[in-house]
Amino acid sequence: MIRAAGEHGLLVETGALEVSHRLDALLRHDRPHGVVEIVPGPETVLVVAPGADQARLRAALERLAAEAESASAGTGEADEPDLVRIPVVYDGEDLDAVAELAGLPAEEVIARHTGRDLVVGWLGFAPGFAYLTGLDPALRVPRLGTPRTSVPAGSVAVAGPYSAVYPSASPGGWRLLGRTPLRVWDVTADPPSPFRPGTRVRFERA
Repeated sequence: MIRAAGEHGLLVETGALEVSHRLDALLRHDRPHGVVEIVPGPETVLVVAPGADQARLRAALERLAAEAESASAGTGEADEPDLVRIPVVYDGEDLDAVAELAGLPAEEVIARHTGRDLVVGWLGFAPGFAYLTGLDPALRVPRLGTPRTSVPAGSVAVAGPYSAVYPSASPGGWRLLGRTPLRVWDVTADPPSPFRPGTRVRFERA
């Protein structure tokens, strides 16, 4: 399903995160004329193209979406995804609370957080804030009842089925496991973030 989104956008409903990732990769590889922004989400991809021929763009999106749904979609997905390694000092304010909620020792929480690769599902909330999917089910704990007014940049946190690194200081209600010296948002860098949808992320104990 493709729906109009504002004056210049079309929203493709993919129905699955994996399809969103494939469509995002295909669009970036074969960008239709006039497209200035591509925003993948859990089950959608927003395409913004001011001034583009909407009928022609819709036809291109239908073709690429069909390819993304096919198991043979091969742009970027057949290759090994990028891996971003994130060193973490596990001294977060909520580490013990997460351990209690999970019914695990704090050391086991750390082992499970570092024990599997996560995948960037999408970016949102703030520039460079990546929702990392694939978190160990035991670590899927609720957000804080009352969010903090300020969470330091580099804080490594979990909430629900996701983990994340706060790219800049901001309010937040995720539970803090630790901190990383790695800058995940730098406007002077190219690209400014190491994260893109589909990127693999591995937390490592510093």
